[in-house]
Amino acid sequence: MSVLYKSFIKPMLFRLDPERAHELAVDALTLLAGTPGLRPAMVVWNRLSRERKPVSLFGLEFPNRVGLAAGFDKNAVCWAAFEALGFGHVEIGTVTALAQPGNPKPRMFRFPEEGALLNRMGFNNDGAYAVAERLSEMPGPGRRGIPLGINIGKSKITPLEEAVEDYRRSFKTLAGLADYLVVNVSSPNTPDLRKLQEESRLTELLSELCKLNLEREEKGEGRRPILLKIAPDMSELQLDGILQILTDLGLDGIIATNTTMAREGLLESLNEAGGISGEPVERRSTEIISRIFSQTNGKLPIIGVGGIATPDTAKRKIDAGASLVQIYTGMVYEGPFLGKRIARSLAESLQD
Repeated sequence: MSVLYKSFIKPMLFRLDPERAHELAVDALTLLAGTPGLRPAMVVWNRLSRERKPVSLFGLEFPNRVGLAAGFDKNAVCWAAFEALGFGHVEIGTVTALAQPGNPKPRMFRFPEEGALLNRMGFNNDGAYAVAERLSEMPGPGRRGIPLGINIGKSKITPLEEAVEDYRRSFKTLAGLADYLVVNVSSPNTPDLRKLQEESRLTELLSELCKLNLEREEKGEGRRPILLKIAPDMSELQLDGILQILTDLGLDGIIATNTTMAREGLLESLNEAGGISGEPVERRSTEIISRIFSQTNGKLPIIGVGGIATPDTAKRKIDAGASLVQIYTGMVYEGPFLGKRIARSLAESLQD
């Protein structure tokens, strides 16, 4: 399948604008997700053998270590197809409280020589209520073949001073439909969003979401694991401060990392706004994972993201301290079965 993708499908897609190619991929996967008989058959064909033990993390069981990163399926339309492709979990979003169109086009660019993408999408999505309605018609938590994470972010028109209430609305709307939730304060494409990584703002935001989670538990509605997604563009001092907040609040995990604003190597002279994903962020994201593991004595679960395009790059994330990994950009260059290939390689090397 990799040969077919690289020889025929990829050349056709790469003739198109990157966002248009992405839309076609989502349409195809939506069709797969809704085709009776085909998706279940592919699930059986592409999953790991039953003797492989699932990975247990923050109260959930993941059939393998590889997931789809947020950004691909923003609106929960095709996520079910990824179980059929051999993935062990999917993260949808980023979803905002209010529907929004995102930034002006063009807003996605390929850099094949660097194995990279640049995007400045700006959280284009249907909004929390529309996504919740769509998910309510699908199997819910505990009735899915793989865990579903929901990544939430701040609506663009919401002032920074009202960000907590904005996230609060999304959390209350979506928590009952998620296996876990991710708080995204690290995208570079929403003005001032990364200011929410500052100590006082982050403490206020996460404290409120933890309070809502406790209220769910007290009502018998079920607590949901909460993770924070961080940027790679921070100092060790900033990172250590964030880790202290997560420890103090008892957050369930961390996702490292989002896209980078750094421009290095062949991309140094690039004059396009947005975050870089893919190979250019691989080293930095792995360094941050290692730092998190070291500073928390391995007690804070880590999902590693950034520059994973081969089993070896995934293994580096695991060796640095990640329990799970997620891919997106690597799949653009290597094809839809990259997740399956990496999952099987990790299972064999780690004896899952």
